Amino acid sequence: MKRAKTNRDHAKKQHANRNLISPQPENEAIAASLEALLTPAIHSQQAFYRQLGLRNRVLNLPFMIAAVLTLLWRNVPGVQDLTRLLAREGFLWVKPIEVTQKAISERFLTFPAILLPAQFLQKFG
Repeated sequence: MKRAKTNRDHAKKQHANRNLISPQPENEAIAASLEALLTPAIHSQQAFYRQLGLRNRVLNLPFMIAAVLTLLWRNVPGVQDLTRLLAREGFLWVKPIEVTQKAISERFLTFPAILLPAQFLQKFG
């Protein structure tokens, strides 16, 4: 009797050591420095953000920049943990707020990648 092949791409991944991969605590001094460095750049990109047809909602340009930086800087393993972190304590200049994981995931998929390099090139380039 032949066994049906399983498609491993669709298998649910198990994280056995999930407790070892938890977000790092936020350093207040570094968070304040990042906010001071990036706030003027974010405000200068608002017009371009609107030209791309994006509206200023909850998941706006400042939120997305803070989310990407938090994912990288604090080693947040994924959107699910980012959603929990946002609801519990917020991150960088974003206050705690209840947002669904689906909303954040969809926002990451539709967020124009051109806006991220513009932020960092403007400040560090």
